[in-house]
Amino acid sequence: MPSIQKKILPVIFTALAFALTFATPGMAATHSKPAQTVWTGSWATSQQIPEPANALPPEDLHDATLRQIVHLSLGGSTLRVHLSNAFGTEPLRFTSVHIGQPLSPSAAQIDPATDRALTFSGHPDVIVPAGAEYISDPIDYTVAPLSSLAITFHLDQPPAQQTGHPGSRATSYLVHGDQVSAANLPNAKKIDHWYQLAEVDVAASPGGAAIVTLGDSITDGHAATTNGNDRWPDVLAARLQASAKTRTLGVLNQGIGGNHLLTDGLGPNALARFDRDVLAPSGAKYVILLEGVNDLGGLTRIAEVSQQEHDTLVHRILDAYRQIVLRAHDREIKVIGATILPYTGSDYYHPGPLSEADRQTINQWIRTPGNFDAVIDFDKVTRDPAHPDRLLPAYDSGDHLHPSPAGYRAMGEAIPLSLFTN
Repeated sequence: MPSIQKKILPVIFTALAFALTFATPGMAATHSKPAQTVWTGSWATSQQIPEPANALPPEDLHDATLRQIVHLSLGGSTLRVHLSNAFGTEPLRFTSVHIGQPLSPSAAQIDPATDRALTFSGHPDVIVPAGAEYISDPIDYTVAPLSSLAITFHLDQPPAQQTGHPGSRATSYLVHGDQVSAANLPNAKKIDHWYQLAEVDVAASPGGAAIVTLGDSITDGHAATTNGNDRWPDVLAARLQASAKTRTLGVLNQGIGGNHLLTDGLGPNALARFDRDVLAPSGAKYVILLEGVNDLGGLTRIAEVSQQEHDTLVHRILDAYRQIVLRAHDREIKVIGATILPYTGSDYYHPGPLSEADRQTINQWIRTPGNFDAVIDFDKVTRDPAHPDRLLPAYDSGDHLHPSPAGYRAMGEAIPLSLFTN
């Protein structure tokens, strides 16, 4: 009998273990994994190597505090900040990083009651590897939609290679010493560029998503008002916040002045930066693509070329568009194509009839149903009806290539919000 018990008991214990392992939901343990926070980008900017004229002298960044003002699209009660060393060739240490609410988008002064330190895995400092980006720990910190945020960090040593965004259209403030908590930086050096910042996210509301605007200087905002936040993506962000149906959508400006689809200009070409600037941002669900004028203009900037070279360029531009659509669709991102604005009379490119014909061919392809998920006809919005190869004078910044603030407003107001509610 004892031998029988020795054989039966292990079987009973095995059966009990099996039953507990596959217990019904009502029998399961009450401990559950906490819901994961879903993030949406509220602000972003594309990273590049600043040109020599826009880079800071290395001595400026020895024991330096840099305060930078960014304009958010979405608001929220929890946020996080992305630091960038994307083009750095060595690790870069941030000794401290703070956020605060500026008293003005065009001044270094913050409300000292809003000053908060960010942490990284619980630490006040962080070393960002070369070529990398680092995201801060989430912080409970309320920001209003369309408000400004001051991000202030201290470096003890300068980066071996700076990463930044020259076309900020926003003023940054530089002083020596660790002054990240200072209420004001009255004697700061002023620079209209951003450095080492990539993105600000907020904890998403139900239905939260980000719209990435991928483009060149027309998206980046050349000729927009410094500290005025009146680029066309800014206008779009304000309109989205004014509608109950779309106020959970953020707008991320990933424009780079001088950017090309096919070759590196100022910053990496659009295909090379696509993963970092379109696929990586938090909550990206839509991308508005406005790229190509620099490829078209660059072909004949020095001299006219053959019809075959024009045809080859158009073919390559359309193939680049197809690649962007393909790669975005793989990540379930909707791609909205925007027609290229007129630029005849450009002081920089001075295009001829063949270049204008190229633009018309490309715009017709953009408008053709089935190539993009949707279309925004910026060409129609900004052209002069009497001279459709030129910008409307009221929308021309004066160089016949970039819109004025009035032109940017017209572009932002022409975007159907229904594109983002279907």
